[in-house]
Amino acid sequence: MNYTHHYTSPLGGITLAGNSKALTGLWFDGQKYFGASLSKEYEERELPVFEQTDRWLDIYFSGKEPDFTPPIEMETTPFRKAVWKIMLEIPYGQTMTYGEIADKIARQKGLPSMSAQAVGGAVAHNAISLIIPCHRVIGTDGSLTGYAGGVEKKKWLLEMEKN
Repeated sequence: MNYTHHYTSPLGGITLAGNSKALTGLWFDGQKYFGASLSKEYEERELPVFEQTDRWLDIYFSGKEPDFTPPIEMETTPFRKAVWKIMLEIPYGQTMTYGEIADKIARQKGLPSMSAQAVGGAVAHNAISLIIPCHRVIGTDGSLTGYAGGVEKKKWLLEMEKN
């Protein structure tokens, strides 16, 4: 069974999804691909993982780097999971390009190269925003290309992390 919980952030409402042991989704309300991994049957409920995630979000939105990560489950394809794991390694306040992620994936798979566009698709479908920090992925030229929550939110998040 999937459960949901709502959190109010400085950037608007956030919906959390999870099962009895881990967070499976975190989306800004109304963002692109909102709830894509959420099953049709779910109910709103308070769970320990939601309490942990609320605490993580409170710390994060206070402008500090949380010193823990709530338990997460990546319910996705193996390729997207590989990309999401790399995003988890991007340090707070720093960025990585789609091309850099593509290079890492290519090396992991023993391939000569990997499409940055394929990486972009995996980044865009990140179901656990903020905790898996897709907002830290930028274009090769430093541009703030795409963000399912909106480029203005991405800009705000990156500026908050740098202060």
